[in-house]
Amino acid sequence: MKETILQKAGEIFLKFGFKSVTMDDIAQELAMSKKTIYKYFNNKEELVDESLSYLHKSMHTSILGICGQGFNAIQENFEIKKIFKDLFQNSDDSPMYQLQKYYPKTYQNLISTEFSMFKECISKNIEKGIQEGLYRKDVETELSTKFYFSLIMSVHDASLYTYNKNNINKLEYKVLEYHTRSIATLKGIKILEEQLDQNLMKK
Repeated sequence: MKETILQKAGEIFLKFGFKSVTMDDIAQELAMSKKTIYKYFNNKEELVDESLSYLHKSMHTSILGICGQGFNAIQENFEIKKIFKDLFQNSDDSPMYQLQKYYPKTYQNLISTEFSMFKECISKNIEKGIQEGLYRKDVETELSTKFYFSLIMSVHDASLYTYNKNNINKLEYKVLEYHTRSIATLKGIKILEEQLDQNLMKK
């Protein structure tokens, strides 16, 4: 029961925002009483914290699964991007901005954990891409990883962009393209453009 609550709550928070979603909303979505939810969580803040931790672990498992499927480095990044495609599609305000504003402690913990996972994943991806001849041999892996993470997070910064539920996915694809072009060889650029064409056709 607790795992069911965590999974659904995480999805709802990311889709509709951490401020606007209430415990009543979550109870209604799960077709259970609010009293049942309070058996497992003392308050909304605790539910936000634990649901994000659960969602993060679930995504990490999904990413590891993709990394084991034999895609080349550039295809791999596009497949991973698909995991996050629908997370922010229904919110009129950035869920990440809301999290930072109303649950700063949870936000800081999330960023720290997210960067750790992101760093491991992208570092391995860059090394793989270099071996495949898709990324340049002179790429500074750690620096490129930090640049990419900073760009991805900046997309959700309300002081930089006007958040729009219809363009957030497009912005993240632009960041992925920007990152890839900055480190790719000519061979890699060709594969990148093929991936961009394929994803454009699916939109």
